[in-house]
This record gives sequence, structure tokens and C-alpha cells, in this order.
Amino acid sequence: MSNAIRIGMAGARFAARFHWSGYQKVYGVPVEVIGVTSKVRDSREAFAREFGVRSFDSFDALAEACDVIDICAPPAAHEPLAIAAFRLGKHVMVEKPFTGYYGPGSDSFRGDVFPKETMLREALASCDRILAAARESGKILACAENWVYAPAIQKEREILVKSGGQILWMVGDESHSGSHSPYYGVWKFSGGGSLVGKGCHPLTAALSLKRSEGEARAGKPLRPATVSARTHSITRLKTYRDEGFLRTTYDDVEDYSQVHLTFEDGTVADIFASELVLGGVHNWLEVFANNHRTRCNLNPVDALETYNPREDLLKDVYLVEKIGTKQGWSRPAAEEDWQHGYPQEFQDFAECVQHRRQPLSGGELARDTIATLYSAYVSAERCGAEIKIPLP
Repeated sequence: MSNAIRIGMAGARFAARFHWSGYQKVYGVPVEVIGVTSKVRDSREAFAREFGVRSFDSFDALAEACDVIDICAPPAAHEPLAIAAFRLGKHVMVEKPFTGYYGPGSDSFRGDVFPKETMLREALASCDRILAAARESGKILACAENWVYAPAIQKEREILVKSGGQILWMVGDESHSGSHSPYYGVWKFSGGGSLVGKGCHPLTAALSLKRSEGEARAGKPLRPATVSARTHSITRLKTYRDEGFLRTTYDDVEDYSQVHLTFEDGTVADIFASELVLGGVHNWLEVFANNHRTRCNLNPVDALETYNPREDLLKDVYLVEKIGTKQGWSRPAAEEDWQHGYPQEFQDFAECVQHRRQPLSGGELARDTIATLYSAYVSAERCGAEIKIPLP
């Protein structure tokens, strides 16, 4: 692939694998994943063997060989890797969450009791350092928020902009039965619980749609203004009866959150996220506008329904994420990556690098998401008090 945009992966586990798959579907822009690095030698070498790319012993060596660094490392590593990449003159893609607060480095740190105002201040300082490094380098910064690119959300964006609509209220949710990651559930690794790990998706989609509305109507984005929130640790309650279907191994993070958000124009959104839902991933956003109403169903969708009389018949068939059982009626995802927006986000990033334009899911949107999430933690600490979201 002559003159291809050379991609280097920082991180070699779950996120890196679906990012690699996404780059294979980019069209019209030549891209090539040339290699991977990771602190864990076995992981990076296994990734390199599986996908036929080079394994690099160091981040600097990877950066020297590529044009773009795609950061799929754990969230606590996002800031140092992004800044290092920008200083080396590379474009950067950062997997969600963009950044956050992961503690002071002490063994006694517990996120559930640590002061949330400190978390908010430090998380935003981290955002600002990354954004400053991007500006100074003149390179592209993208945040891998797939909901922004999901076809259902994109169609609602078109309806909103072309109809001249005003969003009055949005309601969204991402929930399932619990993350498979051993690091999820410990604040110093994940930066929070269901609010950060799941709520970021419908929240960023809602923020993105209001940005598009403002840009279409007045030439500037409509941004978040205030937030009130509650978080709970339901599976850690003494009264919780564990039947073995939900993950319960959470150390110091919440497994349920609800957020009420107001925008600069006074309109509102309500965002839910939890680890308490059986039957597969529950991803949706409903938009109530002054001239239309749209239900964006990312998962499940009913394009395909199948009945399986015996579990083992489909043991080698992927149906849909977190479904729990393959027996009986189910709604398999005909093309789950596509309906979740994964190929589209990498397409946009590749085109942005080629044409030197800013991505739909860029740094300012990512900062607004982090500002809202950690302001929500401050609100939850204060039993739902309304908090003004600090914007630059």
C-alpha cells in the first residue's frame, strides 16, 4: 500500500483487536496497521502473530515507524501516551474514556470515598494537557466514541439538521450484566464505574447531537451547562440476592448511575447506565424534538430473529454481545460492528488525517464528556445537587 497512512497500536488486548478490524474496513483512504506495542511482551507478540504485524519493544520505536498512534492501552495510560505521541509529531486516536482520574498512586486509594471535586479538577487538567499537546503539534486528535458514528445516531443527526429541529429532551441508556475486563471495577484502573464505562456512550451521543443542532441553527455548538446525578452499588448491598447471572466483583465503583443534564438553551437529557441488565446489551437513545421524535436502537434490533431449540447447536456462532444464552428466541446482530458505528469512526479518522480536518468525535467533545461525567460524580457525592459543568 504505497503512501498508506501507517497506524501503530499502543495496547494489544480487546480494544486493539476491534480497532484493527475497523481499519481493515476503511475505504478510499489507504491505511495500514504496521505494528503494536504493549508493556506485556506476550500480549504484543500474540497480537503481532495473529494479525501479521510487527511487535515493537518500545513506544518510541513504534512511533518512529508510523504516522498515527492509536491508543488502546488502559485508561490511566491515555494522557502520557497521547502527549508523547503528539510530541513525536504523530496523529492520535484515543479509545474511551478519553482520560479521567485514577488516584494519587497510593495503595489505600478508594474511588468511592475519594473527594470528587479533586477528581473533577484533575480529570479536566488531564484533558487540557492532552488538548494543548494536540494544538502545539498541529496534529489530529480523535476520541474513539462509536455511538457518535452509529448509523441510527447519524440518521437522527441528518433529520435534526435538515428539518431545522430543536431537541427538547433526550433519554438514553447503556446497560448489561457486567464487563468482562478484570480491571473494570477498580477505580485506579477504570476511572469510575458504570457512569464512566457505559454512561459515556449515550452521553457523548447526546452531547454530539446538541452540538450539531447549535452549529446548524446558530453556527456554534450547544454545550452542556449543569448536571445532577445519583450513583449506587446495588450488587454490593447486603440485601442483594446473587443468583449468579450478574457480575458482582466490583471493588470501589458503582454499578448503577442516572444523570440529568441541562444544556445552554435550557433543554434536557437523562442518561442511565448500569451493570444490572440481563438478556444482552441494552443500547438506545430516544430524541424528543419540537418537530419529530426518533428512537435510536443500537442494540438489540429486530432486523434478524432466530429460534434455537438447543444451546450447543449455535456454540460456534456469535449472536450478540452479552446475550447470556443462545437457546430459544434471540435477535442476532446481522452486522454488530456496523450498527454500533465502529467502522465509521475509523473511516472518519482516516479521512481527517488525509484531509487535515477535525473529526466528528474530537477533543472538545471528549472534554465536554469528561467534564459532565466527573461533575456528575460531584453531584452524586452531594446526593443529587445540581452542579455547574466547568467549560473553558
